[in-house]
Amino acid sequence: MIIDRSFFSNAVSEVVFAGCEGATFEKFVIDSRKATTGSTFIALKGERVDGHDFIHNALEHGATSFIINRDKMSCFDTIEKSLLKTLNIALVSNVSGALIALASAWREQFSCPIIGITGSVGKTSTKEMLTHIVRISGKKCLSSLGNYNTLLGISLTLLDLRQDHDCAIIEMGINKRGEMAKMAALVRPTFAIITAIAHSHMEGLGSLNDIAAEKRQIFSCFKENNIGIINGDQNILSSVSYPHPVVRFGCKTTNQIQARKIQVHGFTTTFMLKIYHDRYVITLPTAHSSWIFNSLASAAAAYFLKIDAKHIIAGIQSAQIVQGRFEFRRLPQYNSLLIDDCYNANPESMKAALLAFENIESSGKKIAILGDMLELGVNAPFWHRQLGRFLKKTPSLDHVIFVGKYIKSAEKTIPRSLSFASFDTWQDALVALEKELNEHATILIKASRGMEFNN
Repeated sequence: MIIDRSFFSNAVSEVVFAGCEGATFEKFVIDSRKATTGSTFIALKGERVDGHDFIHNALEHGATSFIINRDKMSCFDTIEKSLLKTLNIALVSNVSGALIALASAWREQFSCPIIGITGSVGKTSTKEMLTHIVRISGKKCLSSLGNYNTLLGISLTLLDLRQDHDCAIIEMGINKRGEMAKMAALVRPTFAIITAIAHSHMEGLGSLNDIAAEKRQIFSCFKENNIGIINGDQNILSSVSYPHPVVRFGCKTTNQIQARKIQVHGFTTTFMLKIYHDRYVITLPTAHSSWIFNSLASAAAAYFLKIDAKHIIAGIQSAQIVQGRFEFRRLPQYNSLLIDDCYNANPESMKAALLAFENIESSGKKIAILGDMLELGVNAPFWHRQLGRFLKKTPSLDHVIFVGKYIKSAEKTIPRSLSFASFDTWQDALVALEKELNEHATILIKASRGMEFNN
């Protein structure tokens, strides 16, 4: 199967073509720097940059096909006519709409299992773990790259789907109402996972019940034989009636996929994985509880992909920690350990990170750098005050550095015995941290992505 002009025109209405008539569209990119020989450059217009301004750069990197707005053909005016005749150009009324329509039509050509993954926390880590399990088993799978979990990112991923793929694993992230139904209509997953519901993107999604309702739209295109995989420990998911089969995972004995006999030993966690009636001992390379639930969700999906238990166990135990998710980094100049958990933050993930941090022993100081949790709406001060109260559960903490505007609310509720300092920017906090560091210190860094701690 190929995406030629005939396929394109059937998928995208009112498209006009220029250049070489017999050419095809393949290797889709939206970053001109990532174009290679034969690539199709999609000139998306974003909030900050317009892809049409980088057409010449994409051409220099080898792109031979282009999807552009129909009023932007002038971008090719300076190109030699002989070269222009060799290019394959699709002119459309809306580039992003054309990308989605093309991906949707391409998705219809495939019948392999498609696993959709959503949730307020744990999406990317679960996606990476499940992908690792599938590949260890010898199956070939397509998996979302990085944070390609938006409607446009998902479209780009689906366009990479090929006949020799045994399955596809698609991460689906939302921050506004109505987005999940659109994603589900595009992906049409055969299995779908909801990792957990938490107080995240509340400005765009509303209350916890609203968030759960929106996440459940991942099942909106299900047929009777499609299977939903949900966090059975959360009543907001497990108490709902579903018109299709549902498998629950968690620590409760009512779940079909369970974690039992959990023990944390410093930097590792062991537990008994129960898949229906079968039991397996699992050792994880982290003290973070989220990995237990990522393991359960991945095991459930792998089970329904008919992957042998030995590959499931091996995949879970050898999965790599995703960058910025409770990732250990050594600071040799201080002989200290930095725990980078600053990919994102909400009240639930902040508490989980602090509890995991509490389980780690350190012969030096234990310092937490905590930044604002964003997109919590009008209740932002409340959730940050709650965070201050929660610090009572981390008695091994020696010092806390707060960074940002909302996190200042935590100062009102922090334990009186706990030393702390507050700063407006991470740059100021970094200077303060260097003064606090000593030999063998252990530092946790956690904040919402918008705080730019990962810089």
